[in-house]
Amino acid sequence: MKKLMPEDDFELERIKLRKLRELMRGGSKAEEKLDRPVHLSEDEFDDFVKRYPLVLVDFWASWCGPCMMIAPIIEELAREYAGRVVFAKVDVDRNRRLAMKFGIMSIPTLMLFKDGKPVDMIIGAQPKPMIKQLIDQYLR
Repeated sequence: MKKLMPEDDFELERIKLRKLRELMRGGSKAEEKLDRPVHLSEDEFDDFVKRYPLVLVDFWASWCGPCMMIAPIIEELAREYAGRVVFAKVDVDRNRRLAMKFGIMSIPTLMLFKDGKPVDMIIGAQPKPMIKQLIDQYLR
């Protein structure tokens, strides 16, 4: 076992202080890697999409067959893009005002937000490569 030297003690203390500051701030956005979609309500939506540089929001409903078809794709993409893109789900039946705000007329609708603003969307159930193409063009 290696014995700690005084300079090692200093480095450990520096690391502990940095981690403590991050915990007190709630962690840093760069280090936070969400690897699954987050279910959002109207109350938390605006803060959430502003908090992350790139957010893909799935507007869906539990009775929607096509929504259920793409749900596993959204889960997969959330894992694949963890740390680069954040994925969220909004149930349009529970968040009607939010659906109206963004003019959601058909579901599923996937809406991409960059720096808190909507920049692109896909309407209807689409294959994984098409959704990846949408995301990739905004990651450049």
